Amino acid sequence: MPDPYGERALLTPAMTAGHDAVPEQERERLRSYLQAVVAARRAPVHTAVAFNAAYFGYDLGGEGYGASPLRPEDFPVITLGECAPVLPVGAMVCVTSGSDPLFAEIVYREGAHPEASVHGDVPAWVSGAPAGAEGPGEPGEGAAPRRRELLVPDLDAFGPALRLSPTQLHRLRTRQRWINADGHLVVDVCYPSQEAARRDELSAYADHLLSTARDQLLSPFVPVSLAELVGGTRDEDLRAGLAGIFDTIRGALDSSELLRTWGQYAMTKTSLAECWRDTGPLGGDDLRSLAAAVEHAAVPVKRRYMHTSAHPVYIAVGPRLRAFPGAADLLTGTGYVAAVCRANMALADVVQRDSEQGLFVSGSLITLDDAFESGGVWRSHHPGAPEPSGDPLIPAGRGWASTLPPEAEPEPCVDLEPVDLPLADDTSLGSGELLRSDGTDVVWRAPLRLTHLIDGWFPLPPEAVRDLCRSHDRYPTLRLELRHPGQTVDEKEAEQVVTVELGHEALRLTGILWPLDFFPGLMIEVHHSLGGATIRMTTTLLRERVLIGDRETGHCYDPRVLTREDVPGSDRHGDSAAGLGPRQLVMRTVRRCGLLTLDGHALMDRAALPTAAYGHRPARAQAASLESAVMELFAERVLEPALGSRDAMGRPHHPVRDGQPVIALIGYRPLERRVIRPWGGTDEGGALLGVQFVPGHLRRLRPGCFPSEVQRAAFRDYCRRLGKADGWELPYGYTFVTEHTRGH
Repeated sequence: MPDPYGERALLTPAMTAGHDAVPEQERERLRSYLQAVVAARRAPVHTAVAFNAAYFGYDLGGEGYGASPLRPEDFPVITLGECAPVLPVGAMVCVTSGSDPLFAEIVYREGAHPEASVHGDVPAWVSGAPAGAEGPGEPGEGAAPRRRELLVPDLDAFGPALRLSPTQLHRLRTRQRWINADGHLVVDVCYPSQEAARRDELSAYADHLLSTARDQLLSPFVPVSLAELVGGTRDEDLRAGLAGIFDTIRGALDSSELLRTWGQYAMTKTSLAECWRDTGPLGGDDLRSLAAAVEHAAVPVKRRYMHTSAHPVYIAVGPRLRAFPGAADLLTGTGYVAAVCRANMALADVVQRDSEQGLFVSGSLITLDDAFESGGVWRSHHPGAPEPSGDPLIPAGRGWASTLPPEAEPEPCVDLEPVDLPLADDTSLGSGELLRSDGTDVVWRAPLRLTHLIDGWFPLPPEAVRDLCRSHDRYPTLRLELRHPGQTVDEKEAEQVVTVELGHEALRLTGILWPLDFFPGLMIEVHHSLGGATIRMTTTLLRERVLIGDRETGHCYDPRVLTREDVPGSDRHGDSAAGLGPRQLVMRTVRRCGLLTLDGHALMDRAALPTAAYGHRPARAQAASLESAVMELFAERVLEPALGSRDAMGRPHHPVRDGQPVIALIGYRPLERRVIRPWGGTDEGGALLGVQFVPGHLRRLRPGCFPSEVQRAAFRDYCRRLGKADGWELPYGYTFVTEHTRGH
């Protein structure tokens, strides 16, 4: 069985680039370990908890994290007062609660709105309501919203040494201050902003690790540090590395033939089968009863001489489970997580098996409306009709939406074709830079633009133009030498004859054949010796190859141009939005029209997206398709929600400016990720690589073995690289394996 502290590190540099970039051999080792973790844990395992197991070294022999050299003093200390900090799933904390400190790993989180009844009935406005909502159609005005939440801590995660005794736990449950009788934390969470409250669980956990739990994340006592995996401690690199590892772990869980997932939670198929066979409380009979109750919840009771109107009914899974006889004892501790996930999975299976996009033969429409509140809120409507989204398991928040004031009816419109809007910042985008002009040579640098690729030209600076005007005719021809280090360039591209246009408005080289792997934003350095008939162009190598979105490169680039012009629908053959699907159209519009930062981050007014994409307000179905695509891209973390403001002229700004109305933004962040070449990959020249980089990592020693002085010194150096100025000593029973390459 793979071991995080074993001979080979479980997490590898390739995993920081996402699941698709990981060699199958490494995937299988990780998948095998995670399957064992899911089978060993009492609660379904969230992706964040699965990350903890692999990163912090969860022991499968019953000791949990207690068998690792982790230092409890590195855990964030949380004091639960009137308003609690954000504690996402995965957070490892020491909760101070009087004389009994509570060491726990948060393994589950849900909304605990007081309006949810003990029988599971939920007012419509609660389902899908934003944090801080005060009532139907009242989202609240606070910039720092509060929300009541239920957190499930795993008190056994750190083994017997840090586990509370039965007497201590009973005392805490009896007091019911921050931990209730079921062993769950019920707290009012204070979010720093509306944007923070809307973040998905993995983004929230990444924020937690990079801020509150940073010392824990960069501890030298983990099996292999994230800093070693990404090659540094910059926040941007660490965040990108976390996103890649989360994607790798989620892919490993999803691809397992032994597991099933509900949202981010993984369970063994064996445990699910046992649950369906169980005839006791919350077994198969109760799950079938729950599914039938949800299906018929909105069917009106027929009464003689009375007209019955149909209203949707919203049912919360968590409270509804408590209504089953004998269920109370099974819903304490982490048992609640297992029961809720199994119930939701059972409802999802029934909807997928017995309905047409949620519409049953009985006429009832069943959809998941809110995946977070009270264990999940399902919407039952009778008689129903298929919903526009088409997928009944994508939470739509129709309960909350139904309480909002209706929008003004738009003017009748027909389906529109997407438009190709000009770049608002085209003239200032990607301007060149003169590097040297000393009377002998002129050297300048500029990013390649999309129009350069399409039409085969490149601009000239005035310094070069003056020399060419003196020494050549109006349309001279020059010899172009093009170099692309690390890549093979075709002979016809390496040496070309190009034309110089020296008109009043056209100061450029024309007739250029650009290599196929050149892209918008690629930095070109140009060298011209005054009076000479040759111009040399070259690209500049990066220290290592990177992946930015879908673009992989090993050369310097301008992130602003890359964001604006390397978009769906644009290549060296043309630039058009025609024929793009909703997802591609959303990506193109946000990147083309959003506010652009120096690092290539684009932020767009969410309300303006349909009009920007189509030039006019599109048909309702087209707008709905764009919104559905936005939600999918949010869920996949390709795009991210943000907040901005709008000034008196209608222009959006980010961050929010005081005194301006707050608006929702769609953000595109071009994160750089290192490209790790797998076994058998090739270098830039096509040579086979038989080596694999292995980062420095801790390894558990066999009994009776001890590390050498060389390894002790290497570990102290490793600690200093992680920011531990004095270095630390190796924990007992472990050695340090220095970074090296494996293979030939």
